[in-house]
Amino acid sequence: MHTEMITSPDIAWQEEALCAQTGADFFFPEPGSSVREAKRICGLCEIRSACLDYALTNDERFGVWGGLSEKERLSLRRDPR
Repeated sequence: MHTEMITSPDIAWQEEALCAQTGADFFFPEPGSSVREAKRICGLCEIRSACLDYALTNDERFGVWGGLSEKERLSLRRDPR
């Protein structure tokens, strides 16, 4: 079975993201595991803001997106500035 990846314009940024080059393990760790390495990689990524915007817009509930953990994104959504 061959599955073709479809890239829509709203996620085209993912191809350039550093996380796409490192693998998902850092960004979707086991519960209670450190997200320090994921945040370090995000801090170096030029696509970070697009990633965070995507996560907030699509209510991503798991993993590190745009350098923020699930709890940090939830706090950001609850505390509009």
